[in-house]
Amino acid sequence: MDATPQRVISSLLLFILATLHFGYARNGPNYYGKFIGSLQEYAHGIKGKVYAVDDATIFIKGFCYDGTGPDAYFWVGNSSMPNPDGYIVPYPEIDKNRDPQQLTAYNYSDIILKLPGGKRIRDIKWLSVWCRRFTVDFGDVFIPDNLKVPKLQVLPEFSRLAHGLRSGNISILDSKTIYIPNLHYDGGGPDAYFWVGNGSEPSHFGIKVPNEVGSLAPLRGYEGVDIEIVLPGSLTVYDISWLAVWCVEYRHNFGHVLIPKDLDVPPALGQTKITPPWWYNPTSSTPRPKEGTVINCKEMLQGRVQVQWELMNEDVQIRLSGRIEENQYIAFGLSGQQGRARMMGGDVVVVGFDNITGKFFAEDYHVSDLAQCNGKRGVCPDKRIGGRNDAVFVSGDRKNGITSVAYMRPLRTNEPVMDKMILEKEMSVIVAIGPLNIRGEANAHEQFDVNTEDIRIDFTAKNVHDCTNSLYNVSYDAILKPWTPAVITDKHTFSARIGPTGSKRGYSHITGTPSWGIAWYINDQLIPELQVERGQTYTFIVEGGDRPSNPARYHPFYITSSAQGGMGQKKIEEQEEEKVYAGVELDEEGYAVPTAAGRYCEWVRTTVENPDNYETFKSFFETLELKCDMGEPAKLVWTVEKDTPDLVYYQCFTHTHLGWKIHVVDVGYGKASGVSQVLPTFTTFVAFIVVLFLFLR
Repeated sequence: MDATPQRVISSLLLFILATLHFGYARNGPNYYGKFIGSLQEYAHGIKGKVYAVDDATIFIKGFCYDGTGPDAYFWVGNSSMPNPDGYIVPYPEIDKNRDPQQLTAYNYSDIILKLPGGKRIRDIKWLSVWCRRFTVDFGDVFIPDNLKVPKLQVLPEFSRLAHGLRSGNISILDSKTIYIPNLHYDGGGPDAYFWVGNGSEPSHFGIKVPNEVGSLAPLRGYEGVDIEIVLPGSLTVYDISWLAVWCVEYRHNFGHVLIPKDLDVPPALGQTKITPPWWYNPTSSTPRPKEGTVINCKEMLQGRVQVQWELMNEDVQIRLSGRIEENQYIAFGLSGQQGRARMMGGDVVVVGFDNITGKFFAEDYHVSDLAQCNGKRGVCPDKRIGGRNDAVFVSGDRKNGITSVAYMRPLRTNEPVMDKMILEKEMSVIVAIGPLNIRGEANAHEQFDVNTEDIRIDFTAKNVHDCTNSLYNVSYDAILKPWTPAVITDKHTFSARIGPTGSKRGYSHITGTPSWGIAWYINDQLIPELQVERGQTYTFIVEGGDRPSNPARYHPFYITSSAQGGMGQKKIEEQEEEKVYAGVELDEEGYAVPTAAGRYCEWVRTTVENPDNYETFKSFFETLELKCDMGEPAKLVWTVEKDTPDLVYYQCFTHTHLGWKIHVVDVGYGKASGVSQVLPTFTTFVAFIVVLFLFLR
């Protein structure tokens, strides 16, 4: 009697375990979609298990076929049995203007089939390996009527918490691929990434997700672009609860979207195309190539130059990108000798930016001597020595110290003396960086600015992915001139609002510490140094946000001895070490609480252009727009005590590193009645003595 309940419980436990295992199978490496059935073998060794990946994609695991059929194809239709009225599913996929290829031999191969012409799995009743010539079915599988096909999942948009983050409805395309349409982000976070993890909301327990070009560099700005990101490693959407844009350094959530647990999305078998391509230069304003374009990439000169190319019928389009000054050039082309890097006899294109005309250029050169062109010989533009410029300029771009120029050149040439033909094989190439002379032509380069090893490129090849994006990760701080720090000395009333930090020219250069993307703007100046006098009273009109439930927009203002601020984040013993001069009170339980927050006002960027491209704060400020929430500002009134030290700081109570210095001086210090009046008075006195002396003589 007692054994029966135990058997029931055991069976129930086994059922639960089996159900759980089945539910989580979609997260495993052997999940290929909804199982349709196995191919029935009638001839030619047909084998394979067939799965519905999504509503238009079929996956065959372990497909076998001996390849001896005279006219065999994958064949589908909606009749009751396979017959000649079906149609071909091309494999492998080819240009729609070309005839499909006949099936060759396959031995336990994995096959992905895309139904043509907008057809869906619901439109067909069977898949067959079919011989058209003899109208014979070599093997088939039938589609169940009630087949539930995995499909993409549409989620809400990103929540809008900070840095202008917003998007359209986010979609999960497959178990690893997430599509984010109309993405906006101002790029102001210093250490922001796509970030995934588990829990009810984003936290610092997460994992970085590479951006749309496969890079783990901090996120750039986005201005209404559509991107796809892919979860790293073996991670799938079944392993995560949310996707966020997250600042790692400051543990700050800019916005997120929750991932449901009841997903039934397609497996990630490579059927989803990632756009934009991995090689796309995120600093470039040049339009992306059309979908399906294959562009190759190779790094040269220790990563200082990137060469991207695409074969286009009888021409090749080349894009050269390098970290050069405006008075420099990049030269790239075919070596003067196959099998070695040789400048003499080389056929190169020189690209750069012409300061005289204010335009980018791409010029065809012939190298007859290793000397400056004299109009007859040397490193000469073809046009200058009687030839023509076969390089057709396409576009130019210069941002963040990187110059990029795209141009077209023919595979063949009508100038065999000056130009070389591009053959359908690997060819030795040369690349150099050097200065432009007064004519705007290529001058001699330094020894380390040219390749000495034999580098070869097949310009007719596809999927050459030899770039790491190191060109765009190189620090260029040394060439940046910081903005002039602002100083305010003669005001008694100040406005305090939030605004962007100005990347490397702004907050980071002024303070010597990294920013987290926003900072205090005092009287519409980025973290100016303030000067106040002891015994005087000052008023701060504060608009830092008054809603603690939204930490991204809650920045109470206070005056402190701490150069970092962020008192609200500190432990009690740390708070006791900090001296507060205004903006904080103790509640009934003795806890520090801020008193000056007010409605939220922020200077918002109207462009995603890198702030480092603006040489002055004034030019950068002209791109900002003030946006304020409903409500009233707060008022902080501070009477400077006589024992206040010479240096204090205005900061944010809830976050570190938003403010800067306040210099405290005695009454009259630096005013017209003080130091500034000493020199004129002394000068007048000296002049009087001189006149008196001359008169007495």
